[in-house]
Amino acid sequence: MKWLFVLLLALIIFGGAAWFGYNTFVKEEIEVKKEQRGEVPPAPMPDISLPEFQAAAQLRQEGKLAEARDALIAFTQKYPAGLHVEEAKDLLGEVNVDILLSRYPSPEKTEYVVKSGDVLAKISRKLKTTPELIMRMNNLSGTMLRIGEHLLISRPDFSIMIQRKAKVVVLLNHGAFFKQYQVREEKLSPKQPPKITTKVAETMAWKDGKRVGLGSKDYMSSTRWIRLSAAAYTLYAMADAAHPNLTQPPPPVGLGLAASDLEELSSLVNNRTPVTITD
Repeated sequence: MKWLFVLLLALIIFGGAAWFGYNTFVKEEIEVKKEQRGEVPPAPMPDISLPEFQAAAQLRQEGKLAEARDALIAFTQKYPAGLHVEEAKDLLGEVNVDILLSRYPSPEKTEYVVKSGDVLAKISRKLKTTPELIMRMNNLSGTMLRIGEHLLISRPDFSIMIQRKAKVVVLLNHGAFFKQYQVREEKLSPKQPPKITTKVAETMAWKDGKRVGLGSKDYMSSTRWIRLSAAAYTLYAMADAAHPNLTQPPPPVGLGLAASDLEELSSLVNNRTPVTITD
């Protein structure tokens, strides 16, 4: 048994020496040669932007929407190629919508008192906004108004930029980023010009294969589309968690977005909204 113990001890000693020698000399030499050939990956850079992004997200959780919006705008401008810039854009879009489509006070909103003879369409034309935007901002379940009712009104200047390669629809307000929506499906001709300048032709609402209007009882449960003046460009709804069973079949060509996204987007734009489509 002594010889077995001696053999085991020798293996431990010489094995340890070999391991030590490899790590001390051979491995070091290999690393030096890799570094000389430029093969050693650089050390990862610290994520210096994360604390600022987390602070902005915390403001939103606390309901400080205006402060969160300012912080997220500053973040995207400071870190345009940062690790969290896309997350920041998505969160900024949510905050912008939270502010716009609610009675949350903000400098861009004004108050309007309903007068005799006022209807939503008349007010929206007069104040250059949309009837549905007024409804959603003021949590109206229908189009009926009461004389003396106080409405919050916002007059955004929206435009749309569709980026085909990035598969994203970007909504701009006064030329600045407002929100982005992901394209889930693309059905377009392979030969597309590099840039198309067009506008929204109409927003459409479908229910059981028929078009419905804003005042219809079926409008709130309808499927929304946005048809552009450019041929073959219709933004159509696709089923999502909130709308799992869409009855309206998609058009033969166009871009598919989540139904919830298209429902929101269609309430913000009108037939004056300019659209730019790029690669």
